[in-house]
Amino acid sequence: MTEQTAVTEQPVSKVILPDAQTVTSVKHWNDRLFSFRVTRPASLRFRSGEFVMIGLLGDPHPETGKQKPLLRAYSIASPAWDEELEFYSIKVQDGPLTSKLQHIQPGDQIILRPKPVGTLVHDALLPGKRLWLFATGTGIAPFASLIREPQTYEDYDQIILTHTTREVSELQYGKELVESVRTDELLSELMGEGFADKLVYYPTTTREESPKMGRITDLLKDGTVFKDLGIEGLSPETDRGMVCGSLPFNKDIMEILEGAGLREGANSEPAEFVVEKAFVG
Repeated sequence: MTEQTAVTEQPVSKVILPDAQTVTSVKHWNDRLFSFRVTRPASLRFRSGEFVMIGLLGDPHPETGKQKPLLRAYSIASPAWDEELEFYSIKVQDGPLTSKLQHIQPGDQIILRPKPVGTLVHDALLPGKRLWLFATGTGIAPFASLIREPQTYEDYDQIILTHTTREVSELQYGKELVESVRTDELLSELMGEGFADKLVYYPTTTREESPKMGRITDLLKDGTVFKDLGIEGLSPETDRGMVCGSLPFNKDIMEILEGAGLREGANSEPAEFVVEKAFVG
C-alpha cells in the first residue's frame, strides 16, 4: 500500500467548530443547573479562579446561512492542574446560549477561546490568614477551582466557602464538591491529612427551608456567621475575600468588606478582597 493510497482511504472529516473542544461528561443537578467537562487544549495555561469564553454556533442566518459564535464568559470550575476543564451553568430556556448549551451530550463539541482572564486569583490578594469565598448561584464555579488548588491551603490557615441559593437542590453541586475535596487523596498527599480541616462550608438558602436560612449578607451584618463559626469578625490584618454572584450581591458584599476596612484589589495592585465583575453568576 502506497502512502498516497493510505491517505485517500481515510474518511473525510466533518467541519469542526473553531477552537473546538469535546464534551466528556454532563451532569444535570436539577431543572435549572448543570455541569459539564470538556477536553483541555494542550497549550492552555490558566490560574485557578480564572474564566474563559465558551459557546456554540448560533442559528444559521436566514439569507446567508452563516452561523456566528454565541459566546459567554464562564469560570473554569476545575483547578489549574486538572487534565480536563469543568464548567457549571444555569439553564435559561429562552437564553441565546444556555437554551442550546443545556442539551450538550458527551462527544459533542463546544467553542472554547483559550485566553483565560479574571480577578479571582491568589495573585490579586495580599497575604492573609483567612480566605472568604462568597458565592451565590453559579458564582461558586471559580471557587470550585480554588478549593481544589493546593496553593489555597498553602497560603491560608482557614478557607470559608459561603454559598447562598434559593432552594436546597441548588446547593448540591457545592455540597458534593466540598465532600470530594475533603476526601481527595492527591490533595491529602500534597498538603497532609489535616488540610481538609482548613475548609469550612457555610451554605444558606433564601426560599426553601434548610438548616441555615437567610442571605449571607444579612447573616454577616447581624453577626450570625461570626457567631456560628467562632470568629470575632472581619479584619484587614487577617481576612481576605473573593466575591462572585449577582451584581446586587457583589455590591452588598463589597460594602460589608469595605466597612470592615478591607480594600478591593486587582492583578496589578493586590489588596484584601477581589470581585469578579466580568459576568453574573
